[in-house]
Amino acid sequence: SLPARAAPLEVVTSFSILGDFIRQVGGDRVKVTTLVAADQDAHNFQPRPSDARRIGAAQLVVVGGLGFDPWLERLTQTAGYKGPLLVASQGVEPIPADDGHDDAHGHGKGSHQDAVDPHAWQDVVRALRYVANIADALAQADPTNAKVYRDNAARYAAELKTLDRDIRTAVSAVPAERRRVVSAHDAFGYFAHAYGVRFLAPAGVSNQSEPSAAGVAQLIRQLRRENVPAVFVESVSDPRLIERIRKESGARLGGTLYSDALSGPDGPAPTYVAMMRHNLRTLLDGMTPRDDRTR
Repeated sequence: SLPARAAPLEVVTSFSILGDFIRQVGGDRVKVTTLVAADQDAHNFQPRPSDARRIGAAQLVVVGGLGFDPWLERLTQTAGYKGPLLVASQGVEPIPADDGHDDAHGHGKGSHQDAVDPHAWQDVVRALRYVANIADALAQADPTNAKVYRDNAARYAAELKTLDRDIRTAVSAVPAERRRVVSAHDAFGYFAHAYGVRFLAPAGVSNQSEPSAAGVAQLIRQLRRENVPAVFVESVSDPRLIERIRKESGARLGGTLYSDALSGPDGPAPTYVAMMRHNLRTLLDGMTPRDDRTR
């Protein structure tokens, strides 16, 4: 029989993608509490009193960083948490908040010009840095199982490298002029940057920024002019805006993309790897002209 071992390490994190990274590395040695549920938007999250209690009981707290979940760092202070706090994105090279797409929505109006885009996991190579940081933090918080964490992280990193290669290969097969899509908010700057797809977006990096009517009209004109093939809905954003853009631009409605949150266990994106593969298939489908398909 297995030797009796200590209870699993209690880890609290902000959102589902980080939760999955921690589970992949921690396996059954960790118990992960994700404060923002799958299919929920971490940008607009309002913590509850029970969340502070959960943090009080944690042995490790993991935040995304890069301005994605500043509420969690504040919550650790309110909760009087004294344990280790990992910023999972430390060492990740960030890109500016409006890189990787055409700025059709006037970020310039006295906005934070130097803001960085926090969605770095959309580039799988950068996601590897999150995983390495998590492995180090788990090994420090629970040295007895350090080897387990390092082995799990190595196995997972190999899976992520295959994923990165698959995305590059698939996207590079699409003619450059077709690699243009519209999504609801700018969560795909890193994907654009890493894999060579241009995203045009009607709202800024955070779902809280409401696109102006002029910005939307300008985007619709651009879509018609450039003959952009498809627009995509995001799992965490308002589909009505995308529907209006689709109607007025003549672009096709692609499927749903997952940017900031995984789906529930029965959805198409229950893990990070499944999410990236789902997004890749959805994008490829949207970028392929209807008449090129075998019926």
